[in-house]
Amino acid sequence: MSFFAILFSFKGRVNRAKFWMVNLLLIVVVGIMVLIYGEEGSVILFPFGILCFWAGLAITAKRWHDRNKSAWWILIELIPILGPIWAFVELGFCKGTDGPNRFGPDPLKKQ
Repeated sequence: MSFFAILFSFKGRVNRAKFWMVNLLLIVVVGIMVLIYGEEGSVILFPFGILCFWAGLAITAKRWHDRNKSAWWILIELIPILGPIWAFVELGFCKGTDGPNRFGPDPLKKQ
């Protein structure tokens, strides 16, 4: 899977390592952009923020797919307190489905 597909496609699966790497990369890049441009750069930061939001949704959807669950599980994060904790634990620490599932082949297996 290409880097572009990982960031912007909602199809397929990603393992925990890619999920963590992409999320940490997004946090670092957004932090650097805010440090560079600050509040005066809102014209630049707004479209960049939308791209980062999209990439975050895409990687999260693929991680739910690896757990053999629909991407609609992203909505669990709207439940105050427990929702984000549930998603953090399930996506960040629980192992994905072994072998292929309805969302694609196992991301850890060589094709």
